[in-house]
Amino acid sequence: MAYTMNQEDDRDFKPSDLGTKDFWDNTYSREVENFKDHGDVGEIWFGEDTQEKICNWIEECEDIEKKNSIIDLGCGNGMMLIDLWKRGFRNLTGVDYSEGAIALAKSLSEAEGTHEIVYLVGDLVGERGKSQCSCLSHHYKVCVDKGTYDAISLMPENCLIGREHYRDTIRSIMEPDGYFIITSCNWTKDQLLTFFGTDFRLHDEIPYPTFQFGGKSGSKVTSLILKLKS
Repeated sequence: MAYTMNQEDDRDFKPSDLGTKDFWDNTYSREVENFKDHGDVGEIWFGEDTQEKICNWIEECEDIEKKNSIIDLGCGNGMMLIDLWKRGFRNLTGVDYSEGAIALAKSLSEAEGTHEIVYLVGDLVGERGKSQCSCLSHHYKVCVDKGTYDAISLMPENCLIGREHYRDTIRSIMEPDGYFIITSCNWTKDQLLTFFGTDFRLHDEIPYPTFQFGGKSGSKVTSLILKLKS
């Protein structure tokens, strides 16, 4: 069946298997085996350069202390939290709805000697997420999303509802003076600000190399730092 966009769907891209739990369960099942057999850490979403830029921003922000709580939303293999641990941050939590992702993250963390990082299975878009995962009942100084909203946006069914639940989840777990760092390759800066602008305001933006096309400049990746509206 061909994909058609309706009035409740503001996506200018098609849904994909990348928006399904089955896809990520199968992916991380393979990556767990690859790590066991070859020590391969798996894919770092958006690449190491993007991860480094995000970690650099967190480390250089004068308002964020090493003791502050940080959660990686959709942490995957957990490599971003391992990077932050090596920079001196200690109050770190990773959550992902794929059991395989959490299994891989725990294995990598143990191998890196960062086993004190907390990794938990939790649903960021389900209505019962808080009751099912204890980490979603806490508050965080920094909430990091590196591609998770993109994956949610690729859900074949109930995408808008899932995105709205996700936005509600972030709002509920952020400290009043906290930071929400979101990185996307599917949505532009303006689109992100339109959707999250109901509850958040733009605080900063992480710069990336730009390209010129058709008389306009742009970037393949967008990273915004948002704060809750007062």
